[in-house]
This record gives sequence, structure tokens and C-alpha cells, in this order.
Amino acid sequence: MTDHIKLTETPVLLTGGTGTLGRLVLARLRNAGSKTRVISRHSHENEENVEYVEGDLATGQGVGNAVAGCELIIHCAGSAKGDDEKAKHLIKAAQMEGARLVVFISVVGADQVPVSSVVDRAMFGYYQAKLGAERLIAESGIPWTTLRATQFHDLVLTTVRGMAKMPIVPVPKGFRFQPIDAAEVADRLIELAAGPALGLVPAMGGPRIYQMPDLVRGYLQAIGKKRLLVQMGLPGKAAQAVRDGANLAPERAVGVRTWEDFLASELMD
Repeated sequence: MTDHIKLTETPVLLTGGTGTLGRLVLARLRNAGSKTRVISRHSHENEENVEYVEGDLATGQGVGNAVAGCELIIHCAGSAKGDDEKAKHLIKAAQMEGARLVVFISVVGADQVPVSSVVDRAMFGYYQAKLGAERLIAESGIPWTTLRATQFHDLVLTTVRGMAKMPIVPVPKGFRFQPIDAAEVADRLIELAAGPALGLVPAMGGPRIYQMPDLVRGYLQAIGKKRLLVQMGLPGKAAQAVRDGANLAPERAVGVRTWEDFLASELMD
């Protein structure tokens, strides 16, 4: 365990600060009066109390400069693959710079969705990469806190929006999701960043669990369209784990904003 690091007393390095979750975390850091450094692959103009530093976590280029002088790191950068590589480069720099706390956002199911075959890796490699990142952080020697969350509303919307473009929508049979609002996760990350290292903390899940067809139908109803949905079975141990609910946290349904509430606000004219 480490002592509390006051958000206003040390520069905070935020990764993924231009993404869905990171933008929300950045706004909260700014409101807290924190001086924040954001690592990004693209150049940005600095803002009040926000410094943008060019760097690429995937290759390690510029990461050392980004970490320099930051005792607290909030690691929100994530993508469909390669999160373990990003964590490796970040942790190497953080060790050299003497970081005192890393707060990491992971995903529910990281340790429950097995990824062993080519099929599994193609469709569910994200879980394997997140677990790899978790382990790198936990074994780094730097005090750490990791929060696992279920799927963000925004990601679910992107998925169903793409599916709904097809005249006949293939839906994975037996898949369920528990979407949570990214703003609620951002609030929790700020709370964790202002406290001591806690290791793996209780997960955050959305308020309701939905069958995949219901998520698609909810979106179609919201945009006033109809589509034929055809459920399709997916092969592999990872898909079976998802059908068994490995990506869900029913005992941690602490989220408040529902999928319906999200759609109503996101799709308003």
C-alpha cells in the first residue's frame, strides 16, 4: 500500500486521454485542479493545466518523456489489441522514473475468458491482452490499483450501429452484456487515483444485463427502423465463456444509467 497522492500536488500522467473514457477522466482531473499530462500519438495544443506530449505506447516512442516527473499514472489507453504491449512500455518508463501509483482500467472477464485458439484470439484477444496488462502492472513493483468494468454504452452502441446497417443482422447466440456508463467509471477512477494503492478492487457493472438481440432491438426502435435478426452460434472456448456470463458482473451491478437512458440522450435530435 502507498500513501495518498494528492491530485493537486503532483503532475498526473493520463494515457488514453483523448478516448471515450479518457476525455471524461481528463475533465474530472481538470475540475479537481490537477496538472495533467496527456500522452498522445498526435499533437494537440496545450490547455490550462493540461500538457499534451507526443508518444506512442504501442512502440514505446516518447513514453519516457511523458512519464518523467509524474508520480501518478492513470492508464486508460486501450484498443482492440496490443494492450499488453502498451502496458509493458508504460511500466518500463514508470519504473525508471519512480512512479508511486498506477491506476488501471481493465475489463470484466479478463481472467475468465480463455483465449487459446486462433479463433479465440481473432475474436476475443482483447481479454487476453487486458489480462497481460494487469499482470505486468501487478508484477512491476509499483503500487497499483486495477478496476475492471463491464462494456461501456458507447462501445455497445458502436457495435450495434454497425450491425444494424445490414438488412439481416447476425447476432451471436446466447451473448449477454451489462453496459455501463463511462462517466460513472470515470468518477470511480478519480476516486481511486486520490487514494492508496488497493490492488484489484471490486468490479463495476451496469444496472441491467441484456440479451444481445434486445440491445440491437432497443437501438433499432430508438432510430425507427426494423431489421430481421438471425442468431448465430460462435465456436471456441472464449465464446462459450461469454455465453456462460464470464463478461458479466451481476453481483456488482452498481451502475445507474441504463441502456435505454443512454440511447435516449445519445440519439436525441
